[in-house]
Amino acid sequence: MQQILNGVFLGSIYALFAIGFTLVFGILDRLNLAHPAVFAVAAFVGIELVVSGGLSIWLALPLSAILGALLGLIIERVAFRPLKGRPDAHFGGLIASIGLAGMFGALLLARYGPDTRRFPPGTFPGTSYEVFGARVSLLQVVILSVAIVLMVGLTWLVAKSRLGRAMRAIAENPDAATVLGVNVDRITAITFALSSALGAVAGVMFAMYVNSAQHGMGIAIELKGLAVIIVGGMGSLPGALVGGLILGLAEVFAIAYIGASWRDMAAFALLFLLLVVRPQGLFGKKRVREV
Repeated sequence: MQQILNGVFLGSIYALFAIGFTLVFGILDRLNLAHPAVFAVAAFVGIELVVSGGLSIWLALPLSAILGALLGLIIERVAFRPLKGRPDAHFGGLIASIGLAGMFGALLLARYGPDTRRFPPGTFPGTSYEVFGARVSLLQVVILSVAIVLMVGLTWLVAKSRLGRAMRAIAENPDAATVLGVNVDRITAITFALSSALGAVAGVMFAMYVNSAQHGMGIAIELKGLAVIIVGGMGSLPGALVGGLILGLAEVFAIAYIGASWRDMAAFALLFLLLVVRPQGLFGKKRVREV
């Protein structure tokens, strides 16, 4: 039971990161590889707000989300919008986002150096509870609660709200959405902002969970985020949630029963087997290419 709960808590962070990733891909058909850089920048800024700014984590977390949203707007404006309408926009945007991620990483390194940063002791109460014989900390409960609230809210936003309907119209056909009066540029910018805000929250929560932030933390989670959205089904929000939980559980069980050095190998082997059984992902749909 302890390992299951630990896996669910870790997997909820992976899911939150992957949902931000897949939001842009599923709606705009763009792969934003600057998303992991936002994850890392937000983690460092969250620690900075607590350590130097003297803010509580409850204020630092939403401020980090706002910073992430602003970075998302910058990414859309600098890396993707200039390529709009070009035949190579998909590949060009991918490369431009890699370049922008490198710039964010360089700024992070110049500001904080290569050293690991941590939240100060007492940032979060050390309260813990016993659940079915397992120990659960208050931090883990908060992480899971924040992840669930944000994921449910985003799912409702996309499925029920006017903004979500505009997003889905763009996902189906951007040209037809324009004819129907949808402001494609504005909805695209909002989608990037929402995606990066989720990535920022995931970055701060991950730094709290492992109590450290490192310069390369975005790169380390990038491959896992891609694996999660592929296993869940490209562009599927529920798929990203389930994929993140599977990855989290696989990692925790691998550490507990095989060894920490087998963590990534065991997790990715499981994901590989899932893709062999269901190549389109758990919640993905088979696509038919018309010629």
